[in-house]
Amino acid sequence: MAISFELTAESRADTGKGASRRLRHAGKIPAIIYGGGKDPQSLTLSHNEVLRNLEHEAFYSHILSVRIDGKETRAILRDLQRHPSRHLILHMDLQRISETEKLKTHAPLHFIGEDEAPGVKAGGLVSHDLTEVSIECLPKDLPEFIEVDISALDIGDSIHLSGLKVPEGVTLLELARGEGHDQNVVSIHVKRVVEEEVEVAPEGEAAAEGGEEAEDSGEGEKSD
Repeated sequence: MAISFELTAESRADTGKGASRRLRHAGKIPAIIYGGGKDPQSLTLSHNEVLRNLEHEAFYSHILSVRIDGKETRAILRDLQRHPSRHLILHMDLQRISETEKLKTHAPLHFIGEDEAPGVKAGGLVSHDLTEVSIECLPKDLPEFIEVDISALDIGDSIHLSGLKVPEGVTLLELARGEGHDQNVVSIHVKRVVEEEVEVAPEGEAAAEGGEEAEDSGEGEKSD
């Protein structure tokens, strides 16, 4: 069963910092939706509804159904601003989509097969250099995630962008930039053992220090 996300929004005329603060105090999120050949529109969203949706990873890369004043609009999440210390969403940017126009967005990477990888069984460590990739595709081809199978990797092996299996109709934007942009995605390397260095004083210095300690001890025993 396909996952679907719905948001209920209201258009708003009040803008500015003061209006945004009042909305947040009322349990609302100020937002904006743009693109699709239409003018940007300021919105109000329910904070609790958004938080419930954010519990699902797919929300970040999925096509959303945004009902604005009762009228449905399809969009993707373009930006999300969080409070630095509180569990609070400060602002959201949404982008309208067209079924006939390609969109540029991000798709998360899901890594599988780590327990089976020969390199991991041999004691190697897995390094994830990327956790998401920039893609371009039509809305109908938008993947929820891209799977990366590392079950065959040994120590010293890696997978680059060119080694990813992307769905039909999806383009990796970094690779499309040409030679030199085939970034490393994941690799397995040997564990580094950090040995603690203990400073050992040369014998001459050690002997001198011992003599000084003896002299200090002797001075302490003298009486007037």
